[in-house]
Amino acid sequence: MPPAFTPTELAEKLGSGLLSFPVTHFTDDLAFDEPAYRENIVRLGKYDVAGLFAAGGTGEFFSLTPAEVGRVVRAAAESAPTGTPILAPAGYGTAQAVEMARDAEAAGADGLLLFPPYLTESSAEGLKGHVRAVCEATSLAIVVYGRANAVYTPEILAELADAHPNLVGYKDGVGDLEAITRIHSRLGDRLMYIGGLPTAETFALPYLELGVTTYSSALFNFLPEFALTFYRAVRAEDRPTVRRLLDEVVLPYTAIRDRKAGYAVSVVKAGMILVGHPAGPVRPPLTDLEDVERDLLMDIVEKSRSITL
Repeated sequence: MPPAFTPTELAEKLGSGLLSFPVTHFTDDLAFDEPAYRENIVRLGKYDVAGLFAAGGTGEFFSLTPAEVGRVVRAAAESAPTGTPILAPAGYGTAQAVEMARDAEAAGADGLLLFPPYLTESSAEGLKGHVRAVCEATSLAIVVYGRANAVYTPEILAELADAHPNLVGYKDGVGDLEAITRIHSRLGDRLMYIGGLPTAETFALPYLELGVTTYSSALFNFLPEFALTFYRAVRAEDRPTVRRLLDEVVLPYTAIRDRKAGYAVSVVKAGMILVGHPAGPVRPPLTDLEDVERDLLMDIVEKSRSITL
């Protein structure tokens, strides 16, 4: 069965609203909890979200086996409401990424997020070959993730975009504002741009000025109403509201996230527990929040509910 969206349609859809990376549910013995995961995809899909990235960074992609990635993607694709795109991950080495891309297409995903290659530095030409191989392996729309050891120049992205119509987006996890300005200046609307820094709400307003119309919200997992309200304030360029919500909720949340390495995922799973939608523990090498940190997070959850929006 062909994807529900053409690459162009998917790019337009993703760029029109808020995106999120659902957590991956685990049982207490750290096995994939597929029934709970499916229920959560249904829950999140009821909100006005432009796309969900299954088994992404917040979904602990780095802790899943390739077989588990396939199970997670299939569960998401089969559970998402009609009209809610599901994007699958592809990553590690080029050969693994190609296999993941083909499996994602067979599983019914609507697109791919191509992660940086694993544990190796790459030249610009090497990165180009990595992306080219995945683009040629699938008809799915592809978003490349610029982060860590995968820093894409405007020239490389332009060359890849010219050669591969299914390359539709660039997710920025680097935070170099000059670089994203140069990329947008070079490619314009040929690509859709996603803010991908940790707790992307923090950077959403300045990124909007650079042509980045959407971002991936981890907060959406457990505070979906707040996350959507924040996004609407950003798109309306309502700076007073954005600053207020940053001060009262987002920045205190990032303070907990920064208390320990790996907490960008752990704090989300802790939030899921606090709002009554538990997703189980994180897998090693991540660690769960401590009790005092959960108490701090509960204060933030309560604050988000009391804000007059």
